[in-house]
Amino acid sequence: MIVYLHGFRSSPQSFKARLLAERLAGTGRAGEWLCPTLPVSPFEAVAQIEQEIAAQAQPGERIALIGSSLGGYFATHLAEKHGWRAALLNPAVVPQRDLSKYLGEQPLWHGGGSIVVEPRHLDELRALAVVQITQPQRYYLLAATGDEVLDYREMLAHYPGVATHLIEGSDHGISEFADYVDEVIRFCDAA
Repeated sequence: MIVYLHGFRSSPQSFKARLLAERLAGTGRAGEWLCPTLPVSPFEAVAQIEQEIAAQAQPGERIALIGSSLGGYFATHLAEKHGWRAALLNPAVVPQRDLSKYLGEQPLWHGGGSIVVEPRHLDELRALAVVQITQPQRYYLLAATGDEVLDYREMLAHYPGVATHLIEGSDHGISEFADYVDEVIRFCDAA
């Protein structure tokens, strides 16, 4: 099963999520895809991800996570907790710092609506922190030097020894993700 975890204010309607879903469906693998809409509470998001995987995964099925931005932070926590593989796309490394300027009501990127970010959510992010990854071979990092939201150097420092594809330029959303979708799926499929 491949589980996509979207970023802050994003959704399963994001460009990367839709592209991955289409690619898997095009190869007859739609049943292996899971992409939940994550709540604003980090604790609730992690609990929901675990519950949906438990409900949908077949016994013994291998789980691979793909986490974008804040979803990469959640993917790292879950990979360490459960021993799952994680492909990280411009992952957040210190989101409690980065999101502190987004307290209050925030508009969602897809489909309208909004969320309310509370100080307790920053505390929840702190509690989910992975200070150091334990098995670099379980991770793949796709980081863009042109990320206008997060610093790729923090990503490189936080994920030492992992398989890394550093994109010169690009942006936070990895606009040319279609060029990388197959290598992300290959990583997820690797034993």
